Amino acid sequence: MGRAYQNRKESMAKTAEAKTRIYSKYGREIYVNAKAGGSDPEGNLSLRGLIERAKKDQVPSHVIEKALDKARGGAGEDFATARYEGFGPGSCMVIVDCLTDNPNRTFGDVRLCFTKTKCKIGTPGSVSHMFDHCAILAFRGNDEDAVLDALMRADVDVSDIENEAGLITVFTPHTEYAHARQALTGAFDELDFDVDEIQFVPQITTPVVGEDLALFEKFLAMLNDLDDVQNVYHNAEL
Repeated sequence: MGRAYQNRKESMAKTAEAKTRIYSKYGREIYVNAKAGGSDPEGNLSLRGLIERAKKDQVPSHVIEKALDKARGGAGEDFATARYEGFGPGSCMVIVDCLTDNPNRTFGDVRLCFTKTKCKIGTPGSVSHMFDHCAILAFRGNDEDAVLDALMRADVDVSDIENEAGLITVFTPHTEYAHARQALTGAFDELDFDVDEIQFVPQITTPVVGEDLALFEKFLAMLNDLDDVQNVYHNAEL
């Protein structure tokens, strides 16, 4: 599938203000995940991976604990997932994942990002069929055969395994995320994941150059400024 997947998920944290937005996004996602699957990371592998990822992105512990406490209390906002698809500058394909307590507001905000950068928002499924919805787990190691054996013994559906410069990357269907993670952490002691995420990985890429590149950067910046936007996936080759 190629290591380029790391460049296809966009998030920006170049300023203090941007970092605050990142913390807010993590806090919201942790709250929703904990409320849906339980606030104990030992019993909620998806939550555990999310918390570990937040810590690697230097999200303060008090932000994480506040989100967990809020989920344990049972009260709070009623967030729903929302996914928008469309075509960005240069006809690249874009998927925008959101968590929102007001779908009408969120749709209007996301649509404005599309229209202001000469992009076209599409209908559900208009571009997602050109992406693979994958769980991606990457960690340091050299023996991909041992990794594959551990996954096969656990009856995990493995899409692909890569080994590049001592970094082993496992791809599975997104529905296999918890199963694959549990199999790997059970088979290898003190496993530290470099990548521990569910992503949309494009099947093909689209070059974006010239004026389209400037519009694309503006488009991403506008989306990342929206509190409701959690992740942006694309197939742009910059």
